[in-house]
Amino acid sequence: MPITVTEKFDSRTSAAGESPSAELKYLIAGTGDDVAAKQALADAAPVGYDGLVRKTWDVAPVGDGSEFWEGTVRYGRYDNSPPEVGESSYSFDTGGGTQHITQALDHIADYAPAGETAPDHSGAIGVTHDSVEGVNITVPVYRFSETHIIADDDVTLQYKANLFILTGRVNQAAFKGFAAGEVLFLGASGSKRGDDDWEITFNYAASPNVTNLPVGSITVASKKGWEYLWVEYEDAADDDAKSVVKRPKAAHVEKVYRDGDFSSLP
Repeated sequence: MPITVTEKFDSRTSAAGESPSAELKYLIAGTGDDVAAKQALADAAPVGYDGLVRKTWDVAPVGDGSEFWEGTVRYGRYDNSPPEVGESSYSFDTGGGTQHITQALDHIADYAPAGETAPDHSGAIGVTHDSVEGVNITVPVYRFSETHIIADDDVTLQYKANLFILTGRVNQAAFKGFAAGEVLFLGASGSKRGDDDWEITFNYAASPNVTNLPVGSITVASKKGWEYLWVEYEDAADDDAKSVVKRPKAAHVEKVYRDGDFSSLP
């Protein structure tokens, strides 16, 4: 009796998305040998289906000691092999960061009871009798990661020490499309794949440089992305409101991160 392979009516289940897959089901008849049944299934089932490649196939007996088998053939993406040296993957997040500010970019309005004048603090936020409390806001921060496969010979003790030294530094020159001062290196994490190469993820955050930033009546000519701006206040008389107010006396830009040479980063 020849071996026959017939596709079942409930065959062809499939899934789409990041990990597409498909499954074809068959009925195999005419042999009591599982090896022969698997070979007949491999000969009959297509090598590719719906843009996918055949990955595995197996058989299971139908009944006890019969010559009938149920065969299942599974399909997946063409390349599930691990990445090789020089290959990379990327991810990013534009969720932003949190910054505490004490001064508004622009003062909109003041309101007071009828017949009274509200004190004009020139955009100072959360003014109390003796301080300016400020507020936490979301500011533009672009976080991105890159995973690179690097040859074992290149990941020396000096290479790892250099990553350690660069962590917490900002780019001293243009880097990955960003101007000097905009990218902060957050460090790297890696693992060795057996006795071969390394898989290393590099983490960064970017914040834009700004120019001509208003701070009350003061204009800050420039501030790099990871420099720190703080505002010094003084008491001033508001004759209209007959009140003492807090107004910006000076704006200070501080360097809080060291510069780094990012040319060795991939």
